[in-house]
Amino acid sequence: MLAAVALLALGTGTADASPAKQKPAASPSVAPPPPAPPAEPLPPPKIYLFRGAMGPIFSTGMDRLEEKLTTAGFSANVYEFTICRLIGNRAIASYKESPAPIVLIGHSMGGLCSVIISEMAAKENIPISLVITIDPAHATDDVPLNVERFINIFLSDSVLGGGNVVAMPGYRGHYASYDLKENNRVSHINIEKSDDIHRQIVDMVTQLPRIQATQTEADAVPLRYLVPGDTLVELWDSGVRMPVRRGDTLESIAAANRVPLWSLAQSNSLPENATLTPGQSIIVPRHLTPPDAAAAMAVPAPPPAARRK
Repeated sequence: MLAAVALLALGTGTADASPAKQKPAASPSVAPPPPAPPAEPLPPPKIYLFRGAMGPIFSTGMDRLEEKLTTAGFSANVYEFTICRLIGNRAIASYKESPAPIVLIGHSMGGLCSVIISEMAAKENIPISLVITIDPAHATDDVPLNVERFINIFLSDSVLGGGNVVAMPGYRGHYASYDLKENNRVSHINIEKSDDIHRQIVDMVTQLPRIQATQTEADAVPLRYLVPGDTLVELWDSGVRMPVRRGDTLESIAAANRVPLWSLAQSNSLPENATLTPGQSIIVPRHLTPPDAAAAMAVPAPPPAARRK
């Protein structure tokens, strides 16, 4: 009996000293954050076009462009530059009542008017989505900071136009300038009538509702081109910096990004056969909807030529 009691006491003490192991408490599950809602597309833009002096005679390209934009389903109207401020006040009032992207396109004095309306909107803290000036007057002011995208197509040697419009200091939007003075088929009174330019403008306006404001930030590099005389204008809206990889040349980068070689040479102030260094930054022109830089540069670089023995 004493032995049994001793064994019982020993067993109880062992149980007390060695409690059953408990399972570790499960860490509370953290629910992943809900996916961000898809960005809402912007409403269709409202487009205001402006003729130059004696517009019904010399700026008929603006009327043709208005027809093409209207046919594409946009709200577009063409006006004389002489009622610039009146139309500007209407555009501002319309935006305040029902915000929608504003697009301003003008030829000659109409280009000057487009910048004036942009300045009026800046005072009201209203953004301007796109301004396109076509051989604007020399007196045209600088592009104000509220303009998200600005394109100037001009003839620097033109007496009637020739406005080499620049952006104000601190401008962070997209900017591109195209001087067509080397094209002897282009003059002040036909520069706004190009069907090819009209097509690109319609395409650009069509893309606007899908473009978010974040794409107007500091990654945009201004472009300024003297377009070769035998070249059609391709309306890039800014440049983007891309790194050079081993084996890259301006020619291979141009092919990968589907841009002409001359555009890279001018953007970077380099000869077309310049030797590039890996890691060097190259400015590449891009369209309104920027291509994925990584995808664009994913085209394998050509291997170095094998040495002959």
